[in-house]
Amino acid sequence: MYTLTSLTKTYSQPKRTVTALNGVDLTIPDGQLVAIQGPTGGGKSTLLQMLGALDRPTSGSIALRGDDLSTLGEAKLATIRASEIGFVFQGFNLIPTLTALENVEMALVPAGVSAQERVHRATQALESVGLGERATHLPNELSGGQQQRVAIARALVKNPKVLLADEPTGNLDEQTRDEIMDLLEGLWRDQNLTVVIVTHDSAVAKRAERRLRIANGTISELA
Repeated sequence: MYTLTSLTKTYSQPKRTVTALNGVDLTIPDGQLVAIQGPTGGGKSTLLQMLGALDRPTSGSIALRGDDLSTLGEAKLATIRASEIGFVFQGFNLIPTLTALENVEMALVPAGVSAQERVHRATQALESVGLGERATHLPNELSGGQQQRVAIARALVKNPKVLLADEPTGNLDEQTRDEIMDLLEGLWRDQNLTVVIVTHDSAVAKRAERRLRIANGTISELA
C-alpha cells in the first residue's frame, strides 16, 4: 500500500519556484487499478516519479508497504525499483539492437539473476503478453502494440508488486489501445498487481477501478 502524507515537490527556476506537488495526501491500497488524469504541467509525471522512487519530495513522506521512500538510502531505493516496481512508458524505451527477449532480460540484470534464469523468466514474460513467438525479433520488426507488449513483459519479468504506466497507450491507435488495456486489466486481476496509469485518454481512465485528477499540484477523486 502507498501512503502519501503532505507530499510536496518544488523546483527552483530562474526568478521563481515551481510547485509540482502541493501537500498531497493519498492512500492507494494493494491490488488497486488507479488512473490519474490532469492537464499538462499539473503534476502527473512528478507524482509517478515519486511513486516509482525515482525522485524525492521536498517535504512530506511517501511510504510503500511501510518503507518511507523519501528517507531511504540510494542503495535501498535501487533495490526496491529493481524488485518491487515495474515501469511502462509511452515511448516503449526498448533498446533497438536487442531482440524482444534480450530487452526483457535486461530488467533482471540489476538483480543479479543468472543468464539461464533470465532467459527462462523473460520467455515466460513474453508468453504472458502473447509474444512468445516474437522473442527473436528486433523492435523495428514489431508493431507499436507489440513493442508496448514487450515493454510490459520487461516490467513484469521482475515479478513486481506495483506497475506504473506513464501514458502507456499514448502512441497507439484506438484498437491497439484497447488491446493493451485488455492486457493490463487481465494482468492486474490475475497477478493482483497495484497498477497506476497516468493518461490523457478518458477512454483509458474510465476502465480503471479508481480515477484521480491532479491539477496545480493538488489531487482530487473523480466519480
